[in-house]
Formats: sequence, C-alpha cells, structure tokens
Amino acid sequence: MADKPVAIRLTGLTRTFGSVTAVDHVDLEIAEGEFFSMLGPSGSGKTTVLRLIAGFEQPTSGTVSLFGEDVTRKAPFDRPVNTVFQDYALFPHMTVLDNVAYGLRVRGIARKERRERAMKALASVRLDHLADRRPTQLSGGQRQRVALARATVVEPKVLLLDEPLGALDLKLREQMQVELKQIQRELGITFIFVTHDQEEALTLSDRIAVFSAGRIEQLGTPFELYERPVSRFVADFVGTSNLFDDIASELVLGRTGHHSLRPEKLVVSPRPSTEPGFRSAPGVVAEAIYLGSGVRLVIDLDRGPRITALEQSVGGHAHGDHGDRVFVSWRDADVVPLGDAPIGPQNDTPSKTIRTVVAR
Repeated sequence: MADKPVAIRLTGLTRTFGSVTAVDHVDLEIAEGEFFSMLGPSGSGKTTVLRLIAGFEQPTSGTVSLFGEDVTRKAPFDRPVNTVFQDYALFPHMTVLDNVAYGLRVRGIARKERRERAMKALASVRLDHLADRRPTQLSGGQRQRVALARATVVEPKVLLLDEPLGALDLKLREQMQVELKQIQRELGITFIFVTHDQEEALTLSDRIAVFSAGRIEQLGTPFELYERPVSRFVADFVGTSNLFDDIASELVLGRTGHHSLRPEKLVVSPRPSTEPGFRSAPGVVAEAIYLGSGVRLVIDLDRGPRITALEQSVGGHAHGDHGDRVFVSWRDADVVPLGDAPIGPQNDTPSKTIRTVVAR
C-alpha cells in the first residue's frame, strides 16, 4: 500500500475519560483503498479510535486527517466517512429500498435519482431482487448487506465497520467475510474494520493494527503478525501459540529470552528428528483432541513445560494417543523471539512458566 495516497492520518491521537486513557498517543497512516483492521480485546482502544475517525468522539489531543484535510474538530456529517454498526439499525417500517435511499433523501436528492442510486447499491451487494421486502423478512446476512448498501450509497471515501459480523452465527459469519472482502474490492474504497476476532482480521485485511491498552502493539500484514509477532501479547492474541519464558526457552529451545512457537510448526513422532536444522524433545501425550480438520495434541515434555501441537487429520489418526511417549520436533527457524517482558509470574517449576493459548 506504500504506493497509494494516504486516506487517513492519525497523529499523536489521545483520548482520556477521567483518569482512564482509552487511546494513548496513536500515530497511524491508512492508505486509500486499503482494507484495514483494528484488532484487540475489549477495552484496548480500537473502537474509540474508530469513533474518533468518525467524529463521534473528540480527541483529548492529537489530530485526525482525512485525505490531507484536518477534520479533528469537524462534525461527523462534515467528514467523507460512513459507519456500519453491529446492530445495523435498519428502519423496520421501511422497505429495503427505502432504507438504502434514506441517506440520499436526507441530503435532498430527487426521488428518481435516489431510487436509481439505491437500486445500484443494492445490486452491488446482490440484493436488488429484494428491494420491496421489509428488514424483518430478511436473514441476518441479508440485513448486514442492506446496511452495507445504505452506508455506501452516499459514496463515502471511507467506510467504518464496528464489529458488523458479531451478531451472526459462525457459518454465516464466515460466508459474509468472503462477501465483505469482495464488496470492498469492487467498491475500491477504504474500509476500516474493528474486531476482537483474530481469525476474522486475518481473513479480511490487507494490514492489521493490534491494539493493547490504548496503543498499537504491532502493525503489519496478516502474514507478518502471525509468523513474526513482536511481543508476547501479539503471539498470545493472534492465533494459537506456545509461549516460552527464560527458563523454558533454555530447557527446551536451547535459547535465552522469551519465544513463541506455533503448534502447527511442531512434528510429533515416535522418534526424534534427524533432519538438519531440527531440534527434538521427548514427552508424554496428556490429551489427543479430534477437531475434524486436525488433531490437537497436548504434550508434557520430560524437561520443560506442557505444549500443544496441531497435526492434520488423516483418518482421525494422530501420531500419539493419551499416555503415549513421543518426540516433539521443530525447525529452529520457526522459533520466534519475543522482545518484551516475562510471560507471567515466575515460579520454580518450569512447567508453569509457559502458556499455551488456544485460538479464539
């Protein structure tokens, strides 16, 4: 995205509520046409940043610029943005067409033009055949697409999406992730997507900012965040990780410092690996959990902590059942150093100094 113009620039953005700092000196640039996600747990500051961009909140300090213009003190309706919320907020007494055309009506657009533009917006989300229905006659995914059409019909330069898929069931949410990305590509406008779901962010985004305590912990592509997290928090929050502190790193990895190792990078077998660049450690299978597409093996190492390995399912069989002695092997190149503080309270038992974090 480096070759594209900057759509949004946040400089020193801070927002406090009494003694609580919700956003803490955030600097960020988002490119025109980018699908950008802000990812983090509740209270991390991501939604407040979205509201600051939209104009629903005023910063305590810092600036918000949209396409080179400082809009920090401008009202929401004076900014070239629109917002899609989780509850969609459709008018139940209006038809789908009238819901989509409502923003144009408020702007004084003539009836014929607003109908044409509303139908075109519905066609872009493949719902023009349902223009005469009421929202109560639609599925959750269809209502979500109506909300998208209503937000885009006024031709904003930036679309802000505040956890818009959170109310959908898992299967529909996965389907809508694909559709949302396709819609964004077709429209070509900047999407800023707020979510606490790391899989959703990885699926949709060109880049992701991981938020923690009002700050951006790491900014990068989905690949960069998953394969090379810079801190314990990112390794913990994005995906599934085995996290090693100083003691566990020295015992198991033969390294000093704090490290992360993804479960799918581990190979479980009856014998240690003899391949160049691999290390192995013996242990006992504590649990073998069938997941459908794979098998999760929880292994207590002889010298070290409990770790988790993930294997592809081959007829439901994994290289180890409960109580089996096995070797866990990994490439040295797959071990990721983490550059921050210890994982948690230290104690004298190495098996307690690692956390295995299951994907959310």
